[in-house]
Formats: sequence, structure tokens, C-alpha cells
Amino acid sequence: MMRYRTFGEADHAALQALDLRVQRATDPAFDALPEREREGRLHTSLPALKFYERSEHSFVAQDPQGTLQGFVFAQPVWQGDRPVVLMRTLTLAPDAPADTAAGLMHAVVKSAYDTAVYELHYPLTPALQDAAQQEGANVIGQYAVQHLGSRNGTAPGQQLRPGSA
Repeated sequence: MMRYRTFGEADHAALQALDLRVQRATDPAFDALPEREREGRLHTSLPALKFYERSEHSFVAQDPQGTLQGFVFAQPVWQGDRPVVLMRTLTLAPDAPADTAAGLMHAVVKSAYDTAVYELHYPLTPALQDAAQQEGANVIGQYAVQHLGSRNGTAPGQQLRPGSA
């Protein structure tokens, strides 16, 4: 049975190794990308790990053997009139059990609810489609990321260009 829990400093190396493994599996040319792009795709820099381990809404999925099978980084964000939880990323090991995304998503939903935050915002990626459906999410448009500067040419995702809509 998968265990969903918060993480700490003892998990940092495993989180970084999992992140790198996933990036290499997603893009076999990852190691050949410019350094700025490699850094931009990784989610587990030391400052990010320190920040998200304090967020109260970030979790890891750990299998019975103690191996990390995924992680979700989320944070509370004040919108001026109410807080929301913003999910930055959900990352899954290439061989993670099928219900890992749903378990991580449910951990974030529960943590938000437990802290009286009643909105969760996230990009609806293919990995989150089933989990979002299980949680009864509402789809409102699309989620886009605008990379400024030279990184926009190498960043992942479908790039929208004038006349492409």
C-alpha cells in the first residue's frame, strides 16, 4: 500500500534523483539541453525543497519498500479576498502504480480542506486527468506558462504562436 506523507531534509536526495529520472524519461535529450533549460525543468532545487517542505500542502508517495514513487508541490496563495492552494507540479516515477497521482492529489485536497482553503488550482496534465475526475474538479479553460527570455524557445509544452489558435 502506498503511503502519502510530508517530506523533510532526509528525503531531499531521493526527491532530486526521482526528479532527474523523470526528466530523462520524459525527454531522452534532457542532458543535451542548455543548462538554463535543464535547471528550469527540474523542480527539486534545494531552495524549492526547503520552501515546499514548509508549505503544509506538499507530499511524497512512498511504496512499502520505502522508494519514492512521486511527489506533489503545492502552496497556499493569498488572493486578496481568499486563499487558494496552488499546485505547482505533480511528478510521478515512470513505473509508479496507476493510483499514485490520485493519492497525491487527494492528499493535497485533504490538506487544503483541513486548513479551511476551499479552492485548489493546478495545470490539468494527462497525469492528473483521472485524479481530477475522481475529485470532481471543474475545468475552467487552459493553464499556460509564459517563459520570458531565451528559455521560451526550449521550454516544454505546446508553444502558442500568433495565428496558431
